[in-house]
Amino acid sequence: MKSIQTVRLAVGVAIIAASMSAWSQGSETASAPAMAASGSAAPATGRKANRALRRQVYSAIVKQKEISAGNISVVAKDGAVTLNGTVTDPAQVNRVAEIAKGVPGVTSVTNKLTVQKPLGGM
Repeated sequence: MKSIQTVRLAVGVAIIAASMSAWSQGSETASAPAMAASGSAAPATGRKANRALRRQVYSAIVKQKEISAGNISVVAKDGAVTLNGTVTDPAQVNRVAEIAKGVPGVTSVTNKLTVQKPLGGM
């Protein structure tokens, strides 16, 4: 009885080890073409760089007290930033775009912001 449990445990460990090995090989081969395509000389591209740029733009918008950034979303891809959402004042549409353009690393801004109409208003 004890030998059956030992064999089951050994088989389970072998399956887990094989799965981990296959999983790690899959991620290495998946990242190799990406590194070859982007080259090592361009560290400013990729998901991490896009996320970092998005955070920097959003942080710059949030610092402006007159702008309610809660309804603004920022999408960044290789320096191109897209602004979506709503603002409370028509002047803020262009102001938010100017703030985004001033963030280092931003190469272009697509402004899709709209003015939010007040509730109950016409």
